[in-house]
Amino acid sequence: MTYRSRGRSGWGGGLLAGVAMLGAGGCTYVGGLVAETLSAAILNQDDPAIVRAGLPAYLLIVDGYIIQYPDNVGLLTAGAQLFALYGSRFAEDDAYGAILTAKSRRYGERAMCLDHPPACDWAGLDYDLFVAELAQVGPRQTDVLYAYAVSWLSHLNATSSDWTAVGELPWVQAAMERLLELDEMYDNGGLHVYLGILYALRPPALGGQPEVAQAHFERSIELSSGTDLSAKVEYAQRYARMMFDQELHDRLLKEVIAAPAEAPGRTLFNVLAKQDARELLASSADYF
Repeated sequence: MTYRSRGRSGWGGGLLAGVAMLGAGGCTYVGGLVAETLSAAILNQDDPAIVRAGLPAYLLIVDGYIIQYPDNVGLLTAGAQLFALYGSRFAEDDAYGAILTAKSRRYGERAMCLDHPPACDWAGLDYDLFVAELAQVGPRQTDVLYAYAVSWLSHLNATSSDWTAVGELPWVQAAMERLLELDEMYDNGGLHVYLGILYALRPPALGGQPEVAQAHFERSIELSSGTDLSAKVEYAQRYARMMFDQELHDRLLKEVIAAPAEAPGRTLFNVLAKQDARELLASSADYF
């Protein structure tokens, strides 16, 4: 099952969570049907308020199992992504979001370290060395690398006023690029949305690459056959606004508003995307 979110503000974040929770040595099976059912309930929920109210209980359960089985990669991966989800989209304020995503990041780093021991020494690594290290991560570790990257990005998003956090973005982008090399279809093309956001963070005058950002957004829409409405919202917000292209901006948002929210595994975030689209479209005349 998958979870996915974009951030409330800043540069955005996101996640995909395959929640399969196993006890030590696999003796105590927790994930299975329960995790699948809860995942489906979240992903296909058309009322975000219900998720906002109910997800904290699930976070407590995951936290409890991590305390009991601190070296379980599956639990840590689930925890990283669930805390990223709640902290980036449902936390009541930015300060609380920063606390939740900090825990998400810690879980993501621990999972990566346990699954790929060289990653235990990645913190503070020179960029070129980090890229070289990423090349050693293989397809088997895609899920863990994704949790690592998304939890890191969600925390940077929550602390985007900190220039130290901004300075870490190239490292996160490198991790996303490696994931794209491993499996372009991961998250049904959602990796392209993250890369589109990252390439659109700076305007052209400051070294941004809007044409690359646009290509990533277009590719994500293509791979999801347009069912991922958040891709179009991010395209409008990150690219069209930066390029002052009101025609593209308004067209994308109107398409989101007119599209059905219901889609297997996407309904919740499509509902949120439609809410965001209405807000952005309402401010279009003032912005442009």
